[in-house]
Amino acid sequence: MEDARAERARIGSELDGTDEAVVSTDGGRSVSYAEYGASDGTPLVFLHGTPGSRLLGELFDEDARRSGVRLLALDRPGYGRSSPWPTRTLADTGEFVAAVLDDAGVSRAGVVGFSGGGPHALALAATRGDLVREVDVVAGATPPSLRSTRPTALRLLEVLAGTAPLLVRGGLRAQRWFAERASPSFVVSQYTTSDGQAELSDDVAELVKRDFVEALARSRRGFVTESRLLAREWDFPVTEVDRRVRLWHGGRDSNVPVEDARRMAERLPNARLTAFEEADHLHSLLRSGSRVLVRQASAAD
Repeated sequence: MEDARAERARIGSELDGTDEAVVSTDGGRSVSYAEYGASDGTPLVFLHGTPGSRLLGELFDEDARRSGVRLLALDRPGYGRSSPWPTRTLADTGEFVAAVLDDAGVSRAGVVGFSGGGPHALALAATRGDLVREVDVVAGATPPSLRSTRPTALRLLEVLAGTAPLLVRGGLRAQRWFAERASPSFVVSQYTTSDGQAELSDDVAELVKRDFVEALARSRRGFVTESRLLAREWDFPVTEVDRRVRLWHGGRDSNVPVEDARRMAERLPNARLTAFEEADHLHSLLRSGSRVLVRQASAAD
């Protein structure tokens, strides 16, 4: 364990002092994660969006410290510093989460999934419930059978990810190159409205940009893999999620309409939906973050 901590400190020193590690799964794949919040707090796994990275966990660093939460934010396969796993399914989530928990010395944790991380959080609870205390899903994607409408751009990407993955990866490489050099608004506009952009602090906008750039820095395979996964029916039944689930969603979310979240809540055995009527996709995360941390911390008491 001391060697693992030394490795986290070494990697973190390269990236603005953040406490980070790269560990191996049982399948021999590398998975990267960062720690935020209270080092001795209640463990909570954070699963980023599609695309996304461990860096997004920094949004909640201060709130996690105040709430007594140890936030473990990982890069899913093919994002950031984690190696690609093109053949994985949602039901494989337990393999890379278990590797992170084992390295962190944690046997059981709460889980929060944002956007494309939502299905992964539910899959973890359904297939590896022994690792999960409670689940929070924020602006989470839903199975195709529960969807009402989808933005045209997202539907096109899902089709191309299955039929022309090289084209998608080339487009993402160019998008990442431009995003690194452009104003944060180039990235933020994918997750919020023009009014929502105006409400964001410069620090939050810059972090969302860094998260996007880091997600695609070394590979674009993670996004292609997940676009295919989320375009088809999930490979686990949501009725097998026997943990408490809290859904948080924005009434103005154009990426995942709130009506889809309501249908999801009806099918989960033990779920409750909180809707922020004026919030869009990104602001659902910003509005719910502190509440998620407080409730996850209290659930461990």
